[in-house]
Amino acid sequence: MARKNNAAKRSIPIKRSIPWGFIATLVTLCFAAILAYTYLNPATEHTQGTAQGTTQGDVPIGGAFELVTHKGENITDQAFRGKYMLMYFGYSFCPDVCPVELQNMATALDMIDAKTLDRIAPLFITIDPERDTVDAMAQYVSLFHPRLIGLTGTPEQIRTAAGAWRVYYQKATDQDSSAEYLMDHSSIIFLMDPEGRYVSHFSYGTAPEQIAQKLGKIIN
Repeated sequence: MARKNNAAKRSIPIKRSIPWGFIATLVTLCFAAILAYTYLNPATEHTQGTAQGTTQGDVPIGGAFELVTHKGENITDQAFRGKYMLMYFGYSFCPDVCPVELQNMATALDMIDAKTLDRIAPLFITIDPERDTVDAMAQYVSLFHPRLIGLTGTPEQIRTAAGAWRVYYQKATDQDSSAEYLMDHSSIIFLMDPEGRYVSHFSYGTAPEQIAQKLGKIIN
């Protein structure tokens, strides 16, 4: 299902002296390699852990968070118990990487059956709370999927959530971009089980078909 993309409206990328998209991709690939090495076979095995996250090989992935939804409601990770959390950290002013990944996520959700879809809570957590207010998040997530939940909060709340999932992000300036500033960040879609434990992840550029197939296999 084709969906609108507001990257052009929010931040129009022009010739940039520094290839931020390439840097984000490189960071993501490095992180994905660490995850693959640490978790061995995350596509088919649930790891052991608690609702506060999972630890194997001294690398914890996941944990508790307290954020605000795009509807202005305070919420914690406990609200998603019983659901598989499909999580992506990014920001609405992202000119390229985030829209692509969220569209892949949305397309994958449209490809799975209704029963499986009901067991998934797709989450988009901003790493740019300064600009991604509740209203901004509400407008942004509506462009991708009706089930997508946008989460924002204070800078400290975002740091806590991003830290729990080992997500890298940092503010960066680019004189050749029309945006006030950009955000360097890792780009990985995480899948957590109904008890909040890490199950698997999808590296940057994973095709929607692969995401949908993997979700169906793990959840069913």
